[in-house]
Amino acid sequence: MTGSAVRGVDLTLCYGERAAVHHLDFEWPAGTLTAIVGPNGAGKSTLLNALAGLLAPRTGRLEVDAELARSVAYLPQQSALSADVPVTVEDLVALGAWSRTGPFGAVGTHESAAVREALRRVGLHGFERRLLATLSAGQRQRALFARVLLEDARLILLDEPFNAVDARTTADLLQVLKDWHAERRTVVAVLHDLELVRESFPDALLLARGGVAAGPPAEVLTAGNLRRARALAEAWVDDAAWCLREGR
Repeated sequence: MTGSAVRGVDLTLCYGERAAVHHLDFEWPAGTLTAIVGPNGAGKSTLLNALAGLLAPRTGRLEVDAELARSVAYLPQQSALSADVPVTVEDLVALGAWSRTGPFGAVGTHESAAVREALRRVGLHGFERRLLATLSAGQRQRALFARVLLEDARLILLDEPFNAVDARTTADLLQVLKDWHAERRTVVAVLHDLELVRESFPDALLLARGGVAAGPPAEVLTAGNLRRARALAEAWVDDAAWCLREGR
């Protein structure tokens, strides 16, 4: 892949016959901290699902470095997690060690210490025996980040990780992302807060079913690009005939 960690080449992703992402080209080096942004329905979560291996390309290619492909952590939107599950914070976080302990393996002394350290890093020291149902939305998100910390993955995929959490939680969890970036992990996050992207992310990909712009946020999130993304999203017809790339 000529040095790239992740690359999409003429990538089209579909649900049934509906193209959710079409003819997308992008390329990210290893260690990139990238925000995927765009209007509602732009294909952001769809692209993340494909990166996680949950959706195969309809056409084109999605190439992930072999080492990264073996070490992927995926955190979907918090709404995908039921707070009613009768599980403790410690047990939830320990699921991050599943690849090492197996589905029925006991959590040993080393992994227990890793769980406590992960909870300390996300500001939940002492919450080990609390039930998930007793936590606030922000505390649940902290616990989920702790689980990702335990996975120790090289490719980390986050879908709206700061949605419905307070500013303090956002700041604390954003620091975790920055730590991962400093460790040369490849981190990709779907976000809607453009100011946060401008302030804290070195790279951005602006989607509107297809790619609109990619690169540093100051160059990607211009007024013109954002207008174009909105216009493309509003003009999209779900039941249109199969599309071809412009110029073909």
